[in-house]
Amino acid sequence: MFFPLRANERATPRLLDLNFLLRYRSTMKVWILRTALVLIGILVLPRNTPAPLIYRAGEGWYYEPVGGGNWVKQLPKEQLATADEAFEKRDFEIALRSARRVVRAWPYSDYAPRAQYLLGRCYEEKGNDEKAFKEYQKVLEKFPKSELYDEILGRQFEIANRYLNGQRFKLFGRLPMFKSMDKTAQMYEKVIKNGPYSDIAGQAQLDIGLAREKQSNFMNRIDPYREAVKAYELAADRYHDRGKIAAEALYKAGLAYRKQAKKAEYDQSVAGKAITTFSDFASLYPNDPRVPETKQIIQDLRTEQARGSFEIARFYESKRLWDGALVYYNEVLLNDPNSQFAEEAKRRIDELKQRTDHQAAAK
Repeated sequence: MFFPLRANERATPRLLDLNFLLRYRSTMKVWILRTALVLIGILVLPRNTPAPLIYRAGEGWYYEPVGGGNWVKQLPKEQLATADEAFEKRDFEIALRSARRVVRAWPYSDYAPRAQYLLGRCYEEKGNDEKAFKEYQKVLEKFPKSELYDEILGRQFEIANRYLNGQRFKLFGRLPMFKSMDKTAQMYEKVIKNGPYSDIAGQAQLDIGLAREKQSNFMNRIDPYREAVKAYELAADRYHDRGKIAAEALYKAGLAYRKQAKKAEYDQSVAGKAITTFSDFASLYPNDPRVPETKQIIQDLRTEQARGSFEIARFYESKRLWDGALVYYNEVLLNDPNSQFAEEAKRRIDELKQRTDHQAAAK
């Protein structure tokens, strides 16, 4: 900003700086005062706004389009009817506001359970399944005797199924970001807690096992198959009186042990647990069509055990640890005497015995 010098002012550098600063301060004060007056006028004077923000106690701020305020009712019955009507018309914003108003303004009325249920339905229709699940959960916790209980439990189960099948969780309920089998398993756990004796509880427990199998082993923090086995074994134990669920749980536990065994080449104890589980399955459910397949899996696992023991025996032998080598060569014969490793194991046992006998005689 330029301020011209008056006639009686000397154009010395020091005097010029002082005059400039004084006039600059005076000008800034004027502008600040004008700006403050304008803001006060905007805030105080009445005015019409085409798209106002409305605040209602207990409901917070929300956008209200012009002419859209007729959804507010004075009685809970009328407010719920407005929510139902808006939902049928797929006007989910008005349905959400109306239902939320019932829940907040009349939380103990007979209309509150359905209003809370409608909140979940609206979020589910809008594609925000995680939020819908939470709103449904509020119904079950606040109104455990609601006639909507079974339907809500089923809807929660279906939401968890969608996430199990690959649906992504959303950031802020809008942006699909990530899959989470851990959060999915937690949803199934809530379904079971909400309805432990329901028809879907057993399947939900099985699905926890499947979710754990799909879970990422990030930085080796968990072993997905070990967690899956826990879920399947719990299903087999908890729902032992439901033959179909118990059989499926035992079979899946065996498969999970088998997958875990493949990751532990020199730890044959896991393969042994798989064999035990599959043997129990074949014994308890002899008429199950998967029994022949199970017996073949048991044979394959025994062969795998024999191979593992043979490799360990070879390692001990390479280190000239004859006693250790003999122990594991004998385990080859115990695990699978008919395997391809059995004949070689017998031959190595004979040679090692001769070696140890000669060494004992030499002493």
